[in-house]
Amino acid sequence: MTLSDPLLIAVDGGGTGCRVVIGTATQGVLADAKGGPANINTSFDGTLRNITGAVAEASEKAGIAQEQIAQATAHVGLAGADTSAVRDRVMAALPYGRCTVTGDRETSVVGVLGHGDGYVIALGTGTIIARQQDGKTSTVNGWGFDLSDHASGAWLGHQMMVQVLLSEDGMAPVTPLCQQISAQMRGLNGLVAFSQTAQPGDYAQFARDIFAAAKAQDSLALDLLRRGASYLEKGLTALGYEPGDVLSLSGGVGPHYQQYLSEQFTRNVQPAKGSALDGAFALAQHAAAVGR
Repeated sequence: MTLSDPLLIAVDGGGTGCRVVIGTATQGVLADAKGGPANINTSFDGTLRNITGAVAEASEKAGIAQEQIAQATAHVGLAGADTSAVRDRVMAALPYGRCTVTGDRETSVVGVLGHGDGYVIALGTGTIIARQQDGKTSTVNGWGFDLSDHASGAWLGHQMMVQVLLSEDGMAPVTPLCQQISAQMRGLNGLVAFSQTAQPGDYAQFARDIFAAAKAQDSLALDLLRRGASYLEKGLTALGYEPGDVLSLSGGVGPHYQQYLSEQFTRNVQPAKGSALDGAFALAQHAAAVGR
């Protein structure tokens, strides 16, 4: 394919998977692809393989030669890319002409709010609670699964497993959700074996079961979502949220929390303008314009 504008690559990498688009500023998105998990803290080499594999797939769909890919401007937003040392290492390792790397917070906020002021709760495998004001972004939480990422899909799945294990020991009520997960994991031994190798994305896979159980008024599912909502409210308050401020909920998990947040936090909920992948594409456009 012959391109009149600089080729752009945008990557949104998270603990469950990565998404990629290739395009130009004037033609927009030419092709997209999905890849495996891309949390840089979980697996550096695996993340790079999954990103480059997805980019190669998207370029093949668009009919773009690898020589053109090697000259492209890329913006990569990655879960876990929270320090300059990590970002520099990723930039040096990726085979693209010009590459900028941020954490997934920056791409999520730009994608959701555009250039406007407001607050974002972006929840997938991990957690982003952010404020954008006058072009500047402030965040709380989102420091990874080991110490943070409350209310996320990974947190929900992990906390559910804790309670299912307690119910197996007769130390917590047995709810329909507990029975479902226990049967799925083949009891106590299966639960323990799962926990010994599980990554954040593995726990996050159970979020859909929790949402479904909450609709059926399962007490464990409802308790988890209410605890998660309480934490999100504390995060918004720490960032200076006031009733009536713009709030957008995004990601595969975020919108499910709206009905569990207090009314003062939902008075001005607005749909996301775009996704983290849209934010990465916008940042790639900016990088290409600045680099000319």
